[in-house]
Amino acid sequence: MASFGSTRREEDSVLVQQNLFVRTLTLNRPRQLNALNFEMISLLLELFLAYEKDDNVKLVIVKGKGRAFCAGGDVAAVVRQINEGNWRLGAHFFQKEFTLNYLLATYSKPQVSILNGIVMGGGAGVSIHGRFCVATENSVFAMPETALGLFPDVGASYYLSRLPGFFGEYVGLTGTRLDGAEMLACGLATHFVPSTRLSLLEEALCKVDSSDFAIIQAIIDKYSQNPTLKEKSAYYKMDVIDKCFSRRTVEEILSALEKEATNNADAWLTSTIQALKKASPMSLKISLKSIREGRLQGVGQCLVREYRMVCHVLKGEVSKDFREGCRAILLDKDKNPKWEPSKLELVTNHMVEQYFSKLDDEGWEELELPARSNLPVIAIAKL
Repeated sequence: MASFGSTRREEDSVLVQQNLFVRTLTLNRPRQLNALNFEMISLLLELFLAYEKDDNVKLVIVKGKGRAFCAGGDVAAVVRQINEGNWRLGAHFFQKEFTLNYLLATYSKPQVSILNGIVMGGGAGVSIHGRFCVATENSVFAMPETALGLFPDVGASYYLSRLPGFFGEYVGLTGTRLDGAEMLACGLATHFVPSTRLSLLEEALCKVDSSDFAIIQAIIDKYSQNPTLKEKSAYYKMDVIDKCFSRRTVEEILSALEKEATNNADAWLTSTIQALKKASPMSLKISLKSIREGRLQGVGQCLVREYRMVCHVLKGEVSKDFREGCRAILLDKDKNPKWEPSKLELVTNHMVEQYFSKLDDEGWEELELPARSNLPVIAIAKL
């Protein structure tokens, strides 16, 4: 167990295993699908910072206990804070989380994330930014934030915008679920390893005495496979996705999809249109703008912008959709959110732009990311 001044209860939410030059961190809230609370994020940040300075640590492995890697951040707790009139506590949660995301995106040592189960929202933030992401036949990836009145955060505007074509806009706006084979195909995973071979992979990785990325890659390659995409995979729809999700506005994207549907009675088109119509109109618009801006920004710039956006969401001056989405999906579970504004055409450009501006609020500060130095080339490229 790590002894970083945390309480026993906090430590237990992240199990630490030491093997020679390797540290294995296991997210350990299986009943909550390893959802990240403030204590977990704080401990992970502390551990990763310490490991980077420790010459005896060459490799960090991250995995989850149970059927999830990590189903996201513990947003229900954040909403409780908002309802109690303290949105700034929620902002502090995201400030710490985004700092962790930045550290992982620019980490100087190899990180291997084993995604043998659900990986959504904040779970993607503590894995996708790392150098190696191992998917399995049990992997289920999604960024479901638009259905909650939020937007794909944790640096998602950086990594979604770098997926092939306009697949990132499709994944980010619809909240669609991808399996392990699709994660590998689009680049969200670097490897696909059958779950039956994970113990052998971990055993081989735990013998590593090197931080050489090529050596780690060669080890994972030995256990990897190239899976076949399922017949109805969305990845086979890339031509339609690029045609529709490349449009300038959400309204135009939806219109293009509906036009395709009139010419082709396709279940995928129907479900895609339904997902967009069920999502928060405000969330859809700020998410599209965020991903588009992310195409031209480094990971740090993306996180700074996303922090501005999330603070506006938490404060709830333009829209209170995040509160309403969490009520309908996570708390009351009636799955019938009353979005306000209720339609895409009621969301003005001025409303959208407000989410991207600095908060005019006493005591509010921009996200300050830690200075990074002696970075590997792959990390420098993200800046």
